[in-house]
Amino acid sequence: MIEPILNTGERIDGLLSQNIHIIQNPDMFAYSLDAILLAHFADVKGKGRGLTVDLGAGTGAVGLFYAPKVAGLIKLVEIQPELAEMAKRSIAMNGLQDRVSVLQSDMKAIFDDIQPGSAETVLSNPPYFPLNNTTKTNQDEHYELARHELTIDLPGLAQVANKLLKNNGKFYMVHRPERLADIFSAFSARKLMIKRIQFVYGKSDREANMVLIEAIKAGRLGGVRIMPPIVAYTQTNEYTNQVQNILYGQSWV
Repeated sequence: MIEPILNTGERIDGLLSQNIHIIQNPDMFAYSLDAILLAHFADVKGKGRGLTVDLGAGTGAVGLFYAPKVAGLIKLVEIQPELAEMAKRSIAMNGLQDRVSVLQSDMKAIFDDIQPGSAETVLSNPPYFPLNNTTKTNQDEHYELARHELTIDLPGLAQVANKLLKNNGKFYMVHRPERLADIFSAFSARKLMIKRIQFVYGKSDREANMVLIEAIKAGRLGGVRIMPPIVAYTQTNEYTNQVQNILYGQSWV
């Protein structure tokens, strides 16, 4: 790891199982378990030499955690300049400048820089919460953009993913289970056929609080697989062996 210069309020977090380190500022936004689980869930097509695009990359966690699994280029798309700048320094810190780059842009405006139909894989940990008359957004603008659909909604995200992907390319997303009906509707209307679903539970006796989804562009209807669940915490609030293996072990191989 190349030691970076940190700005006020920044820290370095990382994923030991992948030997990847991320610069973060908790006062702006910090990645959480959902980013790690998405990068772990996302498969590699062929030998992983195709282009991967991470939409709404934040400080780059999903794309950087995915990077050791593939040999091809990865483009991190992030609208917020401060987060994009941290992602660039994280890329340099991990010595990945030859394969990973940052595009600071609204994801709807990236097609002058990324050719439509060029991506093998698209990843996204998008804003979870829709805007409506009862929406209560966070006070901090960084968290508002990261958590609420202020600049793009699910149909818009699905449209961008569809435009980026080659036929039979794959889209991987983490979201909230209560949005499943919206997800199925948005994906189906844009020829993204959902093929694999995995629910994540905070504890074994609670409802699922995350869902991991794999979809294929222009894939055939049907054949949806529901994978074994992930349970994050024990009853004593420690990571389960399953999650510890993802964080510290060899389950990425």
